[in-house]
Amino acid sequence: MKISCKRTDMFTAVSGVSRAVSVKSSIPSIEGVLLKASVDSIMLTGYDLEIGITTIIPANIEEEGSIVINARLFFDMLRKITGDEILIEANEKNNVFLSCGITKFNISGLSANDFPELPEPDTEKALSIEGNELKEMIDRTIFAVAQDNQKPVHTGTKFFISNNLKLVSVDGYRLAVCQKNIENMEEKTFVIPAKTLSEVSRLIGDNSDNIYLSIARRYAVFTLKEYTIVTRLLEGDFLDYQRAIPDGYKTRVRIDVNQLYDAVERASLIITDRFRSPVKLKFENNMVIVNCITTLGSAYDELSADIKGNDVEIGFNNRYILEALRHCGVQEVFLEINEPTSPMKIVPIEGDDFLFLVLPVRIKTE
Repeated sequence: MKISCKRTDMFTAVSGVSRAVSVKSSIPSIEGVLLKASVDSIMLTGYDLEIGITTIIPANIEEEGSIVINARLFFDMLRKITGDEILIEANEKNNVFLSCGITKFNISGLSANDFPELPEPDTEKALSIEGNELKEMIDRTIFAVAQDNQKPVHTGTKFFISNNLKLVSVDGYRLAVCQKNIENMEEKTFVIPAKTLSEVSRLIGDNSDNIYLSIARRYAVFTLKEYTIVTRLLEGDFLDYQRAIPDGYKTRVRIDVNQLYDAVERASLIITDRFRSPVKLKFENNMVIVNCITTLGSAYDELSADIKGNDVEIGFNNRYILEALRHCGVQEVFLEINEPTSPMKIVPIEGDDFLFLVLPVRIKTE
């Protein structure tokens, strides 16, 4: 193989596909990026057996071929070298010669035959959605995905497709739902790993181009403008989330998201890994009193709000309430509460684009 291309193109491509590369594995090839050169382009692939990312960049191909290069080393070399044009040459012994400007490297690669074959699932009709809308939906729900493997299916986000697209994440302490109207599609449900969705969101960036999502029996395929992402689906019994959402409310609070976030964040200053305590929110007389007491000291704050219904005091894990507020993406929300021991709903003032549910922490009453 002998190719040349723009260094910036190669650097961007390696940065993108490397997110699917295994950091440490008993299979050395999946710690690398596969380069396939043919006609007038190079296809780059990263694949850790769970998620695969591919992209294609233009290149001058003097000799077709393929090689696997260690992803971390390749990325670091591209980041450090200077020059506009990069030359890569690999011989039959898998030695890789790389040069850019006056800088030259000679490193060992791996045979492309050792790289696992990326699945090419027989996908059904693709769902089309604007990139910025899909990114917003992912970002609004991924924070509530479970971080442990006690129930692996909850380490992903469940997709519900019908006459709208709905994403649901749950971790046992909070729940996040986000939905958008789409063109009528055949009803379908599946669970995509959070790691995959995180990479999809990152690769979309600020791009508003349409994203295409296709589903096979065990795989999903996201087709972006410059990348294709193939991922294994998660299997198992996902929480019946609708049964977890309380009906109605006894207290409804209309509040400024940023003001409440700032107040809870200030109270969080006295909470550490060693000194934990819930942040208490007391709703009465159109005021929200935010307070917290730990071994480090105490914090008190208050802010105005429009409160309808019963006075109530409720406690929360500070991180859970902060993450929910951070991902609202609106200026004001309704907080809907039944009892101090029942989950609090966070919903938009208008519409039903999202719903967050946060379980309270039982607090001691004086």
